[in-house]
This record gives sequence, structure tokens and C-alpha cells, in this order.
Amino acid sequence: MAGIYIGSTAGYSGKNMVVMGLGLKLQKEGYNVGYMKPVGAMPITVGDRSGDEDARFVQDVLGLDDDPAAVTPVLVTQDFKIRAFGGHCQDLMTPIEENYKRLSQGRDAMLIAGSGSMYSGKYCGVDGVSVVKRLGAKAMVIDRFHKELNYDYLAVLREELGEAMIGAVLNDIPPTFMDEVQSMIKPFLERKGVKVLGVIPKDPLMGAIKVGDLAQRLGGKVISAASKAERVVENFLIGTMQVENFMTHFRKNKNSAIIVGGDRSDVQLVALEGDCPCLVLTGNLYPNDIILTRSEVLEIPIIMVREDTYTVAKRMETILSRHKLRDVIKIRQGAQLVSSSIDFEYLKQVTGL
Repeated sequence: MAGIYIGSTAGYSGKNMVVMGLGLKLQKEGYNVGYMKPVGAMPITVGDRSGDEDARFVQDVLGLDDDPAAVTPVLVTQDFKIRAFGGHCQDLMTPIEENYKRLSQGRDAMLIAGSGSMYSGKYCGVDGVSVVKRLGAKAMVIDRFHKELNYDYLAVLREELGEAMIGAVLNDIPPTFMDEVQSMIKPFLERKGVKVLGVIPKDPLMGAIKVGDLAQRLGGKVISAASKAERVVENFLIGTMQVENFMTHFRKNKNSAIIVGGDRSDVQLVALEGDCPCLVLTGNLYPNDIILTRSEVLEIPIIMVREDTYTVAKRMETILSRHKLRDVIKIRQGAQLVSSSIDFEYLKQVTGL
């Protein structure tokens, strides 16, 4: 039985996407795949069964119905943290190991999902590095591009895990950085013993969010064309500049929500006529009647929020980088990205599948 731990250099790096992509691919090839997320930070209770929200979602996608408490034996709550930091951290690795053995029975492969980074949970002895060593699993580590890659982190992990680290997956790589990855970073990592299992290109759809969900996450409300709140936002653009300059940037950034002051009707009108997915009006200011009418006619939603433009832009950046993989279309696209980007033959060879 092959045990594969999917960890990452930081949180929100694409672990669920890779786990689901691997699982669906292996299932399609006829393998009996099991799943576990030893440590969960999103407690949820359905009926009388407690577990982790992300883990339950992945189980549903993979068609698995194992006991959520066995899938995620360690749930991190505020009470848990208080006890742990107070020095009352019990032996948590034993239940992880026992449940792993139970869930592994009859499986060809076990996918073990990490939580946070590979060192998250060190304060109570359940970090990814410790879990990999205790379970005797093989580790693949995702490094998501965010301004740069964490290549030093990957090299250190290789030194610490040795042969147990079978490789890295470089995720969300923008087209402008792909040449550097292929010509410099990939060769560097492989000289350090870090096999690059795959390079997943940036796909705008994977970071997209529906207008209705965006309004909720921003703490705002949709005040116009609410029936079109299913429209999808892939990026954002700040409309604080002069109209002429804004138009230049707007043409290059389609599918971008426009964040603009509620009093900037000139920019608002240009954005609406240019078919942006939605307007996000800041400062808790209602638009004028012309803007509201055009919004309804063109079926482009308007979200109104209280905060200033800078604050909303910072929140948007965080939301788009951390939005959960929940829509069916995203799952299919993510599975396709993983399937086409990762060296499955090598993965099966080193794990004995």
C-alpha cells in the first residue's frame, strides 16, 4: 500500500486540488484510493459526526464514506490551542497512526492531506514532517508561486526528509515566470535532490469567485442586478485613476471586478459599458440613478461596501488567493490541470503503485 502525504510550503497552496486530482486520476486507473487529513482546522459537525470541513468535501468528491473522526483525528479548535500552548498536549500521533492503519486496509493507495505548511502543528507534535516520518509515508510538497517560489524551503525539506520526500509540485506559475522556472529553478532544485514532479500553470478560473460569494466575503451587499450574482470574478482592478488611464488598464483586464469609490460615476459608467463582471463601490456611497439603471439594463451587479478602496483591495487580494475549491467546474478544471501537469508514471514508480 502506497502512502502519499501531500504537504506544502505555506497554507492555501493547492493541496485540496492536488489531492482530488491525484485521487480521481488513480481511481480512473482502477486503484482503490483511501484518504486522510490527520489534522483539521475547520471543525464541522453533520448529524452526530464531527470532522473537518475540507476533509468532508474531498471525501464527497472521491466518493468515500469513512468516519470523519477517523479521517481527521485531530481537530484544532480554540480550546485545543489553549491546552496545547499551556503545556497540556497529549500524545496525538498515536490516534493518527491507528486511524491511518485502519483506513489503509484494503487500499492500493492512501492520500494524506497536510494542513497549513509542512511545519504547521509543530507546537503540538503533529507537523507534516513528523507525520510523514511516523507513518512511513512518501511526501510530495506543493510550492505555490506568490511573488516568488520558496525554493530554499524545498531544499531544507529534502535535507530533513531525505528519500521520503519524493518531489515537489510548483503551482500557479504565471506565464511570465515559466521560462525562469524551467531554465533556472527546476534545474537548481533537482541538483539539490528535489525532483520536480510537475509545474502547474496559473489558471484564472482556479482563483475565480462568484459575485454573490464575493459580496459575502467582503461584508457588503449586492444592490443592483442581484439576479446575476452567479457571474464570475477572476481578478480586480482599482478605479482611482483618471478615466483615460483607467480605460487603458481596463481593456487588458477583462473579467476583473472594478473597485471604485461610490462617488466616481465616470469610472463606474466606463466599467459597466465595458462589461466588467461587477462593480465594488467603496465608502458606503450609493451610486446615482444613471449608474443603477445601466447596471440593471446591462445585468452587471453592483456590490456596496463600507470600507475605503485601499482596504477593500487588500481584502480582495486575500480572498482571491484563498478562495476554496468548491464549484464543480473548478474541480474538473483542477483535476485536469493536475492530471496533465504531474509525472504520474514517476509517482507510481517511486511509491510502488
